[in-house]
Amino acid sequence: MTKITADHLGRGAFIYIRQSTADQLLHNLESRRRQYGLADRARQLGWTTVEVIDDDLGRSGGGVNRPGFERLLAAICEGRVGAVFAIEASRLARNGRDWHTLIEFCGLVGTVIVDEDGVYDPRHPNDRLLLGMKGTMSELELSLFRQRSQEALKQKAHRGALFVGVAAGYVRVGRDRIEKDPDKRVQEALSLIFAKFAEFHSVRQVHVWLRNEGIALPVASHRAAEGRSIVWRLPLYNTVHNILTNPVYAGAYAFGRTMSKVSVEDGRKRIQRGLRRPQSEWEVLLKDQHEGYITWSEFERNQHVIANNATGKGSAVTGAVRRGELLLAGLLRCGHCGRKIYVGYSGKAGRYYCQGALVNHGTARCISFGGFRADVAVGTEVLRVLKPLGIDAAVKALAAQTGEISAAQRQLDLALQEAHFATAHARRQYDAVDPANRLVAGELERRWNEALQVVHRLQGEIAELEGKKPAPLGETERQHLMRLGADLELAWSHPAATAETRKRILRTALHEIVVRIEGGFIEMVLHWQGGDHTALQLKINGAGKHRWTVPADTLTLIREVARLMPDQQIARLLNRAGKPTGRGNGWTKARVCSFRSHHGIAVYRESEWAERGEMTLDAVAQSIDVSIMTALRMVRHGIIKGRQLCRGAPWVIKAEDLAAYREQKPSRRPLTSDPSQQVLQFQ
Repeated sequence: MTKITADHLGRGAFIYIRQSTADQLLHNLESRRRQYGLADRARQLGWTTVEVIDDDLGRSGGGVNRPGFERLLAAICEGRVGAVFAIEASRLARNGRDWHTLIEFCGLVGTVIVDEDGVYDPRHPNDRLLLGMKGTMSELELSLFRQRSQEALKQKAHRGALFVGVAAGYVRVGRDRIEKDPDKRVQEALSLIFAKFAEFHSVRQVHVWLRNEGIALPVASHRAAEGRSIVWRLPLYNTVHNILTNPVYAGAYAFGRTMSKVSVEDGRKRIQRGLRRPQSEWEVLLKDQHEGYITWSEFERNQHVIANNATGKGSAVTGAVRRGELLLAGLLRCGHCGRKIYVGYSGKAGRYYCQGALVNHGTARCISFGGFRADVAVGTEVLRVLKPLGIDAAVKALAAQTGEISAAQRQLDLALQEAHFATAHARRQYDAVDPANRLVAGELERRWNEALQVVHRLQGEIAELEGKKPAPLGETERQHLMRLGADLELAWSHPAATAETRKRILRTALHEIVVRIEGGFIEMVLHWQGGDHTALQLKINGAGKHRWTVPADTLTLIREVARLMPDQQIARLLNRAGKPTGRGNGWTKARVCSFRSHHGIAVYRESEWAERGEMTLDAVAQSIDVSIMTALRMVRHGIIKGRQLCRGAPWVIKAEDLAAYREQKPSRRPLTSDPSQQVLQFQ
């Protein structure tokens, strides 16, 4: 003990206490008592000022930031520490950097280090050598412990027998096997998540639907007093996402799905845990290890959909179905540069555009075109391909409407069954206690009342849901649904069909659409999910053209008939011919007048026919003294020359053509080849 001098005793004794993990804090109580007992030993050695540093309880000594250790070093540098007490070197540091820093500082200011084996002065070469060896052994010991533990875990994981925790929906059987939770409510709640994802193709939409319907999900709760138990909570987004991405629900055992990343920040080691690895880098993946809620192929398909829904992950993903009227968002790819085509809206009108080259390289943007005509063309092509499946879809819709109980009601029914059991259990507990023992009976009565309130609440929610349940389809509605199935075009354009529904149909059928603009045409190649390809070509609107523009043939027809009839008759002719306005409406006198004014077409005048030397069919019939039908037959057979712009338009006969007819001599062919045949003359 000659190493302890009056100078050391004149300064303080610092007791450094550390345990590495929270589990050690909870269970290794004797080790902590031994460390706190070093304060009594310091007083026995003559120190009157003793300070305990226990800020690092629950922190590793492997190089992470430790506030208590930093405070100890600061006190040593200030010259306030005469001795540092620890039960062993591993409590002070488990890495060479911290350990040798401590020795160096203690040697500079003359501080001794005391453990259960003795007193060491870092200024003495032999003590410094011994302290260095202790630190090296401590660091090596940690490495060996870690290596042995990790190899043992990996060996057990390769057998599929390592279960650190069991996901909700499964229970542990023995030490190395799991099976489905026998609770029917738990099973159906988890199956509902996968069914809704197959319907919505979006984790966010499944989460929103569950919250809107008020459906709680099972969550595994681990409490020291109760052990593992299942609690029911309204879902968070992460809860739904973790269930859909966990391979355990596909009957597979996976180990090494996450990893840790070590970095150095401010001179200290920082560990990031829980970083996800791609499936190809998982250490262990054993399929068909237990009964799953979905198949492995369904799991892989779900992961592909989730990955494609992640916007901002590059141009290879399509993104989830979002709000907006344009239907091809996420499916289009530029055929010029290969980048993803985006959507832009100006009011209700939307356009598709590719500006990857503009953003990345400062060059001109590739292509841009209106979305309406492209959506119509692709939708028409998809409906043509899917038309044979329409009847089958209608039959399935009828079966789903008439034969299935809503998922929300099913979950409430299961919750009510569980609540009835809890109520009966609480009643049995209350009946079993002596009523005179009010300390116990009062508490059991309160629990019974709470269980009854839960039953009453669930019954009210079920009654409310029953009130909102739509009436079953009548025969008229059933026939209407079957007609919609037979006529997919009608179902596609039905007011109840939303843009989101149409987008899901397109994404189900199509994988991608490659678009190019060449020679005034939009050239699209549709890549179907099965691997086939279809080419479509659309003409680009010229300057001043838009989707409400009247077709060119209609414009030409109006120009010509405006010289033959007034606006009211033109409107009737166009409506009979099935030629709507640019917005799909019928023609009226006012619309014809407005259209003429916009295109500079003169109004009809009654004297135009005579000025051009043209006659109507009625005038021709009166001129040659025949009926209108006879005159019509003569015009149709070419006896009198005439022209008609379209079916229903007036016949136009030139006056000179009528004069030419008058000059012709009627041919008198013999009615028979018999020369003796007589002819009857009627007076």
